[in-house]
Amino acid sequence: MTNQDIDRSDYRVRQIVRRSGGAVALPIDPGQRSYGNSDGGDINLAAILRIIMEWRWLIVGAVAVGLVGAVLLTLFTTPLYRGTATIEINPPTVEILEDSKGQAQGMKSGDYLATQVGLLQSRSLAQRVAQDLNLASNAEFVPATGDREQRAKIAVNKLSDGFSVQPAPSGQLIKISYSATSPALAAKIANSFADSFIATNLERRYDASSYARNFLQQQIGKVKGELEKSERQLVEYAQAQGIINTVNQQKDQVSGDVNSLQGASLVALNQALAEAQTKRIAAEQAYRQTAAVGMTAEVNQSTQAIRQQRVALEAEYREKLTTMKPDYPDMISLRSRINELDRQIRSEAAQTASGRSNTLRAEYQAAAAAERTLQGRVAELKGSVINLRGRSIEYNILQREVDTNRSLYDALLQRYKEIGVAGGVGTNLVSIVDRAEIPASPFSPNLPFNLAIGLGLGLLVGIGGAFVIEFINDTITTPDDVRDKLKLASLGVIPKMTGQKSLAEELEDQTSHISEAYFSLRTSLQFTTDNGAPKSLLITSCRAAEGKSSTALAMAQNFARLGRRVLLIDADLRKPTFKVKAEDRGLSKLLTNHEPLNSQTFKTYFENLWLIPCGPLPPNPAELLATGRFTALLTEALGRFDMVIVDGPPVLGLADAPLLGAVCQGTLMVVESSRTRTKVAVDSINRLQSSGSQILGAVLTKFKRQSHGYGYGYGYSYEPYKYGGSIDKRELEIKLIEQQGDD
Repeated sequence: MTNQDIDRSDYRVRQIVRRSGGAVALPIDPGQRSYGNSDGGDINLAAILRIIMEWRWLIVGAVAVGLVGAVLLTLFTTPLYRGTATIEINPPTVEILEDSKGQAQGMKSGDYLATQVGLLQSRSLAQRVAQDLNLASNAEFVPATGDREQRAKIAVNKLSDGFSVQPAPSGQLIKISYSATSPALAAKIANSFADSFIATNLERRYDASSYARNFLQQQIGKVKGELEKSERQLVEYAQAQGIINTVNQQKDQVSGDVNSLQGASLVALNQALAEAQTKRIAAEQAYRQTAAVGMTAEVNQSTQAIRQQRVALEAEYREKLTTMKPDYPDMISLRSRINELDRQIRSEAAQTASGRSNTLRAEYQAAAAAERTLQGRVAELKGSVINLRGRSIEYNILQREVDTNRSLYDALLQRYKEIGVAGGVGTNLVSIVDRAEIPASPFSPNLPFNLAIGLGLGLLVGIGGAFVIEFINDTITTPDDVRDKLKLASLGVIPKMTGQKSLAEELEDQTSHISEAYFSLRTSLQFTTDNGAPKSLLITSCRAAEGKSSTALAMAQNFARLGRRVLLIDADLRKPTFKVKAEDRGLSKLLTNHEPLNSQTFKTYFENLWLIPCGPLPPNPAELLATGRFTALLTEALGRFDMVIVDGPPVLGLADAPLLGAVCQGTLMVVESSRTRTKVAVDSINRLQSSGSQILGAVLTKFKRQSHGYGYGYGYSYEPYKYGGSIDKRELEIKLIEQQGDD
């Protein structure tokens, strides 16, 4: 068939399926089949619901067991009481510092709270509580067997197991609880945990400061001894070398040559030498400039009075010269007096210049002598300082060691003083908010909670077990499995027979589920080819007892009801299905001779239906079917009947079914639901395909539609109607008319 023909046939099949209420999948192109490599096995909601419905009793049983177990657990569990106390933890206040990136750093309250929770859960705290309450001797808490050490360990382990800590989601509150069989003991132990934790916290802080003090005392004593030793070595070396250090030890000064006596003297002499050089230069300059402006000023100052007298006499002389002549006696007297004053001025100037020059020379010579003296002394001290510098190397080493030891000693002493001031117990960082009270009722066992857990576990185990069984049991169960796993069209679904009715009775009742299912299969077969149902149809299965013979009989009857002349051939030459009285007649006789077809054909009491039984069982069935005789018989049958249905043997392990499928126009696979494994079905299909069989599709038999959640509408109410003919009540026994032939 072409693709267009297949599409048209698929459309007709859909229309018939919608009218008949059947479940038929579309034919699949054989060239596109990929057996055993299905990608359609994904879990979806419908598959989940199907699995749950199929294994509902397993799930219900698991849930029942879970609920019963929860009830029994609640009844047989010893009641537990819980005592709860609430404590508050205040992190210590610390100075917030900044790191190298400028970000604030400090103690995180969350980290501190987590640390305190860990301390609450520590074994040492449980040991203290056990010791404070003397639980090792409490027969109610610890069995009175073994020595005290063993009982103490048991008590500590029991305290750790029953104790729980629950920090608040936010804030600094912590709830501590203890569970015990005695309500009074539970409250007592919870309060003891709180009290012991506070006491332990205080002791830990005191022990930490005490340890620091002891450590600092040891370090101070050690450093003090080293300081005294280094100072003693420094003094001894200075005495031996004659080094006198003038540095003030109470001030932070840099050591050097100026700290020694020679260095200090050298510094002082250098300063005096500089001053002497300054005086000598000034005296020399004054001495060499006596003849210049400096002497004239001296002379003018010393003869100023005489010069004033001369100026007055000179003024008087000139005034009188206007009235008198120069040789007048008064004028001569005035001139004489003026000349005398000139002489006195010259004499006074000469005396002043001579005295000043002598004075400046003497000062210059004295300054020069002082300078030379100081230069000699400085030279001597330079040699001493250079010698002292060589001898002061070891001195400086010892001095630095003394300074280092003194700094360490001062720092340790200061730290010891600080710890002594702030090392007290101080305020406690842990306080009790609510003390534990004796509980009025037990918190365990909790029946609703246990029932919820039992229900959840029952559902989990039941559903999980259903899925595990479903996936371990890799069988063809639903029509979806036929399409997805086998890549075949699902042409029909035959429900499993229930009740006491036989197949013949079910087929006779036109309103039964079995009849409706086979009607749907017949309708699907009518649209598998362009010309309707194939004229020669092989019905086979993977293995025995899957319902292929029932399907063959039902299809033969259904097509006969349409008015067609139908021939049913029992081709299972190994284990025949249809029983007749004439056991020596049948298909095996036709295959071994050349008798005409009608010689072995029996007319049944069902209208338009004939049967060729198996006949005597041959020793070589496959060899008989491999000859051309069966092909000739099938050709003859198609010339005399409208349709030939061949009930073949199972496929696996036998060569008969592939031989029959090769000569029939179509093959219908019968698959038993929940029994036929996927690999077995795939192998059977591959064998049929390799022989050239044209597989039209598959029909799923013995299907439990309720457990799989499928509803095909087989329960419609019809008025019963009957076709002519009768069928014996024994299943698969056909009542034959004794006459032979096709008339």
